[in-house]
Amino acid sequence: MSMLGGLGILLMLLVLSMCDAGSAAEDAKKKKPAKIPGPATKLTVPYGYDTAKGWEAADASPEYAVAQSSGLIGYLERAGDFQYRLRAVEAKTGKTKWAGEPWRPLTAAGSFPRVLSVTKGESQYFVAWSYGSTRAEGLNAAGKFISLDIYDTADGGRQRVEVPWAVAPVVTGTGPGILISDGKAKSSVVDPETGEIDSIPPDKLGYPGNCANCRTLTEVLAITDKGLLVSGAREFWVLGGWFSRNLAPRGAEVTSGLPTSVTSKHVLARWHHAAKTPKAATHEIWAVHDLATGKIVVQAECRRPTIAPSEYPQAKTSPDGRFLVAGSLAFDLEDKKGYCFEDPDGTNRLTLVSVTDEGTVFGAAGVRSAGDALAGAGAPLMVDMWTGEPELMDSNVRLPQAETLGVGLFRWTDAKNRRHLIAYHLKD
Repeated sequence: MSMLGGLGILLMLLVLSMCDAGSAAEDAKKKKPAKIPGPATKLTVPYGYDTAKGWEAADASPEYAVAQSSGLIGYLERAGDFQYRLRAVEAKTGKTKWAGEPWRPLTAAGSFPRVLSVTKGESQYFVAWSYGSTRAEGLNAAGKFISLDIYDTADGGRQRVEVPWAVAPVVTGTGPGILISDGKAKSSVVDPETGEIDSIPPDKLGYPGNCANCRTLTEVLAITDKGLLVSGAREFWVLGGWFSRNLAPRGAEVTSGLPTSVTSKHVLARWHHAAKTPKAATHEIWAVHDLATGKIVVQAECRRPTIAPSEYPQAKTSPDGRFLVAGSLAFDLEDKKGYCFEDPDGTNRLTLVSVTDEGTVFGAAGVRSAGDALAGAGAPLMVDMWTGEPELMDSNVRLPQAETLGVGLFRWTDAKNRRHLIAYHLKD
């Protein structure tokens, strides 16, 4: 009798627990998922972006780096008295993947170090660098140095490399190494994986034979898989690789090539028409060359400016690499189409600053530089690469600096002069 009674009690408890579980499941269905807060700052942006979805980082460094294959964005933040920390966040969510230890740069007090990204093989790295003087300490001599903190994006592992350097440096990461140059013929390459430094003296730049132009105004521009990309007054070449004179556009003066901007896979160059041809005095040829082979991928023709610019615009590519924009130029590298957005007489040029995978280009009219356009100057506009037609937007629209992994990246400075990095999701 007692066993039957105990069995009945167990059955009752089992039924009650099943009822409670069912009730809990019903309650769970009724509950809405927790809402993830979006960016606090709601800028006026192109209609393709959703300002309610994304993330925001306040007091972030003026520069940030994107590791496309890792899905990360790296930026510097202040970490105490004149110290900084590199933080890597997921591009989509803004969640911290890892954060480095604080360190003190060589830059002047209050100024952020510089930030870039570099890819070698399948590995990606963030690099924070600064330049300045050091005092003699222990076995270390005093002098001017470039200090590089190199982070593996996979886990945040860091190594520091210091390179003695006497003059203000130019530091880039467009190739498989970190290139340091003096803006002229002196250069060193730092391997991001090992930290090894390879210095290349000017007399080892592999000047092509019979090229007087190559030894005038010589400048090391980039590191490629095959060697250094170097330019002279009117010609350019890859050390141990190709020579621009052999790869000039049809109808161009073969000794007139001037590289103006370099991306990870391409170099944008300006060429003059051959002398005494109909357009020699009025137009220029702009060609996108494959960085590995030097061969022309696509080209466009533009009116010559009345006054040559003191600084040429930097080329920007879409995340997938199909589209490239620079100044008034836009290229579809897959369909081999090039556009020069200007009036027939060469005036009213557009300044293009970024491009998406879908072929939407953002820029502005009536500005002198991409920096002015991104700061809100001029008349903001967008261009559809499929039609080539510009479309003006409202005057208060902010332009994205870049797009990556489904988010547009915007910069904004608040009333306290703090810089914000804001990511808005693309609308579904």
